Amino acid sequence: MFQLTEESAADWWEVEALYDLCFAPGREALSSYRLRDKIPPVPGLSLVARDREGILAGAIRYWPVHVGGQDALLLGPVAVHPTHQGEGLGALLIQDSLERARDTGWSRVMLVGDAPYYNRFGFWKLEGVEMPPPTNPDRVLGHELTEGAWHGVSGTVARWLD
Repeated sequence: MFQLTEESAADWWEVEALYDLCFAPGREALSSYRLRDKIPPVPGLSLVARDREGILAGAIRYWPVHVGGQDALLLGPVAVHPTHQGEGLGALLIQDSLERARDTGWSRVMLVGDAPYYNRFGFWKLEGVEMPPPTNPDRVLGHELTEGAWHGVSGTVARWLD
Protein backbone atom coordinates (compact mmCIF):
# COMPACT_ATOMS: atom_id res chain seq x y z
CA MET A 1 0.00 0.00 0.00
CA PHE A 2 1.35 3.39 -1.00
CA GLN A 3 0.20 6.87 -0.16
CA LEU A 4 0.37 9.35 -3.04
CA THR A 5 0.69 13.04 -2.20
CA GLU A 6 1.73 16.16 -4.03
CA GLU A 7 5.46 16.73 -3.84
CA SER A 8 6.28 19.52 -1.40
CA ALA A 9 9.36 21.68 -1.02
CA ALA A 10 10.36 19.47 1.91
CA ASP A 11 10.40 16.43 -0.42
CA TRP A 12 12.70 17.99 -3.04
CA TRP A 13 16.10 16.68 -1.92
CA GLU A 14 14.77 13.24 -1.03
CA VAL A 15 13.26 12.98 -4.51
CA GLU A 16 16.52 14.17 -6.08
CA ALA A 17 18.38 11.45 -4.16
CA LEU A 18 15.92 8.86 -5.51
CA TYR A 19 16.52 10.09 -9.07
CA ASP A 20 20.29 9.92 -8.51
CA LEU A 21 19.90 6.33 -7.31
CA CYS A 22 17.67 5.26 -10.20
CA PHE A 23 19.29 7.03 -13.15
CA ALA A 24 22.75 7.09 -14.65
CA PRO A 25 25.27 9.73 -13.64
CA GLY A 26 25.04 12.77 -15.88
CA ARG A 27 21.23 12.59 -16.13
CA GLU A 28 21.05 16.36 -15.85
CA ALA A 29 22.96 16.73 -19.13
CA LEU A 30 20.00 15.32 -21.09
CA SER A 31 18.01 17.67 -23.30
CA SER A 32 14.88 17.28 -21.19
CA TYR A 33 16.73 18.77 -18.22
CA ARG A 34 17.60 21.88 -20.23
CA LEU A 35 13.87 22.37 -20.83
CA ARG A 36 13.29 22.21 -17.05
CA ASP A 37 16.14 24.51 -16.02
CA LYS A 38 14.97 27.20 -13.57
CA ILE A 39 11.30 26.28 -14.12
CA PRO A 40 9.36 24.74 -11.25
CA PRO A 41 7.43 21.51 -11.75
CA VAL A 42 3.70 21.86 -12.41
CA PRO A 43 1.91 22.20 -9.06
CA GLY A 44 -0.43 19.35 -8.21
CA LEU A 45 1.01 16.93 -10.76
CA SER A 46 4.42 16.15 -9.29
CA LEU A 47 3.76 13.35 -6.83
CA VAL A 48 5.59 11.29 -4.25
CA ALA A 49 4.66 7.79 -3.12
CA ARG A 50 5.50 6.68 0.39
CA ASP A 51 5.26 3.21 1.85
CA ARG A 52 3.57 2.29 5.13
CA GLU A 53 6.61 3.44 7.08
CA GLY A 54 6.61 6.83 5.33
CA ILE A 55 9.74 6.05 3.32
CA LEU A 56 9.90 7.48 -0.20
CA ALA A 57 9.19 4.67 -2.66
CA GLY A 58 8.61 6.60 -5.90
CA ALA A 59 8.21 10.00 -7.50
CA ILE A 60 7.00 11.60 -10.71
CA ARG A 61 7.33 15.16 -11.98
CA TYR A 62 5.76 17.18 -14.80
CA TRP A 63 7.03 20.35 -16.45
CA PRO A 64 5.32 22.85 -18.74
CA VAL A 65 6.73 23.16 -22.27
CA HIS A 66 5.71 24.56 -25.64
CA VAL A 67 5.50 22.52 -28.84
CA GLY A 68 5.00 24.60 -31.95
CA GLY A 69 3.55 27.35 -29.78
CA GLN A 70 1.11 24.99 -28.03
CA ASP A 71 1.17 24.16 -24.31
CA ALA A 72 2.11 20.63 -23.30
CA LEU A 73 3.27 18.73 -20.26
CA LEU A 74 6.67 17.06 -20.21
CA LEU A 75 6.44 13.96 -18.02
CA GLY A 76 9.55 12.95 -16.18
CA PRO A 77 11.38 11.81 -14.49
CA VAL A 78 9.42 9.00 -12.93
CA ALA A 79 11.32 6.67 -10.62
CA VAL A 80 10.63 3.82 -8.23
CA HIS A 81 13.10 2.83 -5.52
CA PRO A 82 14.76 -0.50 -6.40
CA THR A 83 13.22 -2.15 -3.32
CA HIS A 84 9.73 -1.43 -4.72
CA GLN A 85 10.24 -2.12 -8.41
CA GLY A 86 7.88 -4.68 -9.88
CA GLU A 87 5.05 -3.77 -7.49
CA GLY A 88 3.12 -1.60 -9.97
CA LEU A 89 4.12 1.67 -8.34
CA GLY A 90 5.42 3.25 -11.55
CA ALA A 91 2.09 2.49 -13.26
CA LEU A 92 0.18 3.90 -10.28
CA LEU A 93 2.18 7.15 -10.40
CA ILE A 94 1.71 7.52 -14.15
CA GLN A 95 -2.01 6.71 -14.20
CA ASP A 96 -2.88 8.85 -11.19
CA SER A 97 -0.88 11.84 -12.42
CA LEU A 98 -2.36 11.62 -15.94
CA GLU A 99 -5.85 11.71 -14.43
CA ARG A 100 -4.87 14.75 -12.35
CA ALA A 101 -3.45 16.44 -15.45
CA ARG A 102 -6.71 15.86 -17.34
CA ASP A 103 -8.75 17.09 -14.37
CA THR A 104 -6.75 20.32 -14.19
CA GLY A 105 -7.29 21.17 -17.85
CA TRP A 106 -4.15 19.94 -19.61
CA SER A 107 -4.77 18.33 -22.99
CA ARG A 108 -1.45 16.82 -24.08
CA VAL A 109 1.54 15.12 -22.47
CA MET A 110 4.87 14.12 -23.90
CA LEU A 111 7.98 12.34 -22.67
CA VAL A 112 11.23 10.82 -23.79
CA GLY A 113 11.15 7.12 -23.03
CA ASP A 114 10.77 3.52 -24.09
CA ALA A 115 7.68 2.98 -26.23
CA PRO A 116 7.21 -0.67 -25.16
CA TYR A 117 6.77 0.48 -21.54
CA TYR A 118 4.74 3.64 -22.13
CA ASN A 119 2.43 2.29 -24.87
CA ARG A 120 0.28 0.62 -22.21
CA PHE A 121 -0.57 4.06 -20.83
CA GLY A 122 -1.65 5.36 -24.24
CA PHE A 123 1.63 6.94 -25.36
CA TRP A 124 2.81 6.65 -28.97
CA LYS A 125 5.68 8.00 -31.06
CA LEU A 126 5.11 11.64 -31.94
CA GLU A 127 5.73 12.60 -35.56
CA GLY A 128 6.95 16.11 -36.28
CA VAL A 129 7.78 16.93 -32.65
CA GLU A 130 11.48 17.57 -32.14
CA MET A 131 13.25 17.51 -28.80
CA PRO A 132 16.50 19.47 -28.58
CA PRO A 133 19.51 17.28 -29.38
CA PRO A 134 20.76 14.83 -28.46
CA THR A 135 17.46 12.96 -28.36
CA ASN A 136 16.55 9.85 -30.31
CA PRO A 137 13.35 10.84 -32.18
CA ASP A 138 11.97 7.30 -31.75
CA ARG A 139 11.82 7.93 -27.99
CA VAL A 140 9.70 11.12 -28.22
CA LEU A 141 6.25 9.94 -27.19
CA GLY A 142 2.91 11.66 -26.75
CA HIS A 143 -0.40 11.08 -25.00
CA GLU A 144 -3.72 12.85 -25.49
CA LEU A 145 -5.69 13.79 -22.40
CA THR A 146 -8.28 15.33 -24.72
CA GLU A 147 -9.15 13.57 -27.97
CA GLY A 148 -7.28 15.11 -30.91
CA ALA A 149 -5.02 17.23 -28.71
CA TRP A 150 -1.87 16.34 -30.69
CA HIS A 151 -3.58 16.72 -34.10
CA GLY A 152 -1.69 19.36 -36.08
CA VAL A 153 0.82 20.04 -33.29
CA SER A 154 4.40 19.89 -34.49
CA GLY A 155 7.68 21.70 -34.11
CA THR A 156 10.51 22.01 -31.66
CA VAL A 157 9.89 21.51 -27.97
CA ALA A 158 10.80 24.75 -26.20
CA ARG A 159 11.12 25.95 -22.64
CA TRP A 160 7.96 27.33 -21.08
CA LEU A 161 9.52 30.78 -20.63
CA ASP A 162 11.06 31.07 -24.11
